[in-house]
Amino acid sequence: MAVPLEAFAQLLARDDAKIDLAHGCLMIAQDAYPRLDVERYLGDIERMAMRLRGRMPQTLGAEERVAALNEFLFEDLGYHGNIDEYYDPRNSYLNDVMDRKAGIPISLSVLYMAVGRRAGLPLEGVSFPGHFLVRLRMRAGVLVLDPFAAGAPLSEAELRERLQRVIPAGITENVPVSELPLDQFLEAATNRQILARVLRNLKGIYRETDKPERMLEVLNRMLMVAPDSSAELRDRGIVYQRLECYRAALKDLSDYVEREPDAPDFDDVRARLVEVSALCARLN
Repeated sequence: MAVPLEAFAQLLARDDAKIDLAHGCLMIAQDAYPRLDVERYLGDIERMAMRLRGRMPQTLGAEERVAALNEFLFEDLGYHGNIDEYYDPRNSYLNDVMDRKAGIPISLSVLYMAVGRRAGLPLEGVSFPGHFLVRLRMRAGVLVLDPFAAGAPLSEAELRERLQRVIPAGITENVPVSELPLDQFLEAATNRQILARVLRNLKGIYRETDKPERMLEVLNRMLMVAPDSSAELRDRGIVYQRLECYRAALKDLSDYVEREPDAPDFDDVRARLVEVSALCARLN
């Protein structure tokens, strides 16, 4: 049962700061769970935040408030990183994360921010390479936290070590990773960027498990979040072709070659376009 996308479009039409990230992630989950009661899960988040606020008197400092959030989510409620089934798509659907109390870095971060923000902590997402993080700006600097590791704060040395693991040697133009300015990797991600990263994770999972119908659902939403993404348009055209939706494939692939005449895969996509055009002609 296909899920109407109008509500998702209305959410994305808001200014980025007014996009409710948890709401957007639950809408994404409706593709896998068409009868999902989004309002119920949003209510659960509100109730979690209310319980947390009761533990955080106004006299608490920022770090103490973070400690209270960590204790509440990870010790009392038992949320944890799902290391053993990391690539299970359920780790990317916020309702499943809440039901199973397990997720991957970005889904746990979304919940962490949703509860924390509602309790008065202005948490921000960070699209750190290879591992989504959360940050909190304070008077003395920025506190970087890892919800996948129970909200543990990360030192500069730990962040640089993580960069070393994910950035290949020689890619930074003769500047050692150890000397790269960290600030460029710790910029706050917009809500749209976070939704796009959730969708990219799902796209990768469904590509690896060869589920084109699921990939199509993800790509439809991705192109609403990032309508200028030519790569997503091309990939949706290819999925349409696999699903024998030839006219839709023709439209997406034609738009791609028009947008990207200098793309390195232009000839390959053009050849695919000729094939799809011939298949469309047979339908007439």
